[in-house]
Amino acid sequence: MLMVCLCCLEMNVGAVCVIAGCAGLLSFVFLAVAIGTDYWYVIDVSKSKYNTEKESDDLSSHSGLWRICQGKNACIGLIDPLGDETQHVPKSQHHLLLMQKVCVILLPLSLVLLVFGGICGLVSSLANDLCMLLFTGSYFLVGGTLTLTGITVYIAYSKAAFAEVMCLYDHRMFDDIDTSFSWSMGLAWLSFTLEIISGALLLLAAKLNAVRHPIQSVVI
Repeated sequence: MLMVCLCCLEMNVGAVCVIAGCAGLLSFVFLAVAIGTDYWYVIDVSKSKYNTEKESDDLSSHSGLWRICQGKNACIGLIDPLGDETQHVPKSQHHLLLMQKVCVILLPLSLVLLVFGGICGLVSSLANDLCMLLFTGSYFLVGGTLTLTGITVYIAYSKAAFAEVMCLYDHRMFDDIDTSFSWSMGLAWLSFTLEIISGALLLLAAKLNAVRHPIQSVVI
């Protein structure tokens, strides 16, 4: 009877690790797509009474971490917050550059950490080692925190940038303009959620492993 319980427990640990690995892989894919696409923030001026229908199509825009696309095909790169172009930006807008810099550093960094986390997760699952499972689970939780921080800063950056534009023009021009976060942002949120789930499942696997090897857990 004891042997049957141990076998079931071992199968449970393996299943949890497999689910955690799938969640981590999907998290990487979603974040990679989100970083590479330009539908984080959308400005829709189609309802504005100040523009014709053609002008609305030309003035509506969507943007990502690296560029902004206005109209159907016109895309231009954003100012590189790590480059020399920042010297020509007014001091009143330096806080925007700082927030942009945080986004373009944290989110790609989180993507790189997911790769190393996946490697650690594979090794710890194959070795079925308690210490490695604990480390990898905590590692994914830290990576998820970085992703969440990058997303949060981008939200603040987008709102601050739009407010800065509003200060330059008549506020009435923006009454009928719709702003929203689009599917690229949604993918980033999904990536964060799956990253946290992956980390939690690996910690659960470590807990199950500790139950199966109580002597090892006591030593740790």
